[in-house]
Amino acid sequence: MFCRFGLMFAISAAAILSPATGGNARADAVDRLKPEYLKSLHAAIEGLKQDRQTVVLPSQFTDYRGAMHVHSGLSHDSRSPLSEVVAGAKKAGLRFVMFTEHPVPGHDYFKEGHRGLVDGVLLIPGAELTGLLAFPEASVPEGSTEPQAEVDAILKTHGQVFLCHLEERMDWDLKGLTGSEIYNLHADFKDETRLIKSMLSLTGLFSLLSASRDYPQETMASLMDYPADYLRRYDQLCEKSRLTGIAANDAHHNNAIKGIILDDGKLQLVDALGTKLVRIDPNMLPVLKPLLAGLHPGETKVLLDLDPYERSFRHVATHVFLPELTERALRDGLTAGRAYVSFEWIADPTGFNFQALRGNTVYEMGSEVPFTEGITFRSVSPLPARFRLIRNGKEVHTAIGRSYEHAIDSPGNYRLEVWVNLADTPEVWILSNPIYVRG
Repeated sequence: MFCRFGLMFAISAAAILSPATGGNARADAVDRLKPEYLKSLHAAIEGLKQDRQTVVLPSQFTDYRGAMHVHSGLSHDSRSPLSEVVAGAKKAGLRFVMFTEHPVPGHDYFKEGHRGLVDGVLLIPGAELTGLLAFPEASVPEGSTEPQAEVDAILKTHGQVFLCHLEERMDWDLKGLTGSEIYNLHADFKDETRLIKSMLSLTGLFSLLSASRDYPQETMASLMDYPADYLRRYDQLCEKSRLTGIAANDAHHNNAIKGIILDDGKLQLVDALGTKLVRIDPNMLPVLKPLLAGLHPGETKVLLDLDPYERSFRHVATHVFLPELTERALRDGLTAGRAYVSFEWIADPTGFNFQALRGNTVYEMGSEVPFTEGITFRSVSPLPARFRLIRNGKEVHTAIGRSYEHAIDSPGNYRLEVWVNLADTPEVWILSNPIYVRG
């Protein structure tokens, strides 16, 4: 997630200590990181907890929360052991984690990846290829890097493969995909140009210190924008074939700055991967003084830690409806599209579901339903919310409340969005997978 701090500090010491600058722009992450906004956002989130009610729709499946697009120390851009990932997952209430390590030549990411039930969390190995998240069910020979050939190779193992980082490949149209990201935390960061510019100076970077200390989850949430481009492309692709929409946590825990006290009293900054950045005089940044009090030469202090796993996992999650928590059931549930994406930092979505009814027959998300008269959609929300029914990429109906019901009169690909108000601002909370009504 975020970007490599080592790259951000590849500028002169003079520039690094200059004040952060920014121009006029719409309300973005820089504006949302102001203390007064973070305080009001935190209060609004706490208020939602008081308003939450238990809801349920009858279903033969159970809702399991998990994370996809996760990296560990098996990737070149993370130093985190498996124990750290699992601990973060348990704190965030996850039941599964699907890893997407960056492949290394001669390394079999399927055989040597994290797999099995560890401390109650189901782990599945996988890889992030160029533009693809691959979860094969057997080893895949190293070979072609042509995207369609890579998809075909994964499918030959009866595995699952998802399109990722859509912002870099909006024109890709591959056959056989299991699904696609409909939100990516890293992509959400990349469009925050004012924030990135401000972080190129230590003054701007350490202005995040108090925000991340006082309101850690809200600081990460300040990056979030409605993923309009992702959803627009996803809707287009779903008109050609069924695709399961998932969230990309893109978790690495690699955005931290540590300071090492030197013999001369200066501070050597290093990033989360151990790369030396710059030496600074801590007296030039008063915000650091309380953090360094009592430290002696040679000692290390974590100064800024923006993306621990627990925080990344509490930001967004992929929920999948399963009959049981096993690898087979999870793979089948993802392939079937019985899933939704939730921005967990807003509230716990458990209880939400989106179904179609025709007579006494219930169709879960991802289902293909023959079009006839009398098809009704239904949903419930633990919070009062605005339901937006999207058909083939266009809003066709909206309603407010804790429950939703709407009869349709035409075929199409239907998905549901659930919005809530936070600090007087509408925020998308839940993105369902489609129900495909075939004409």
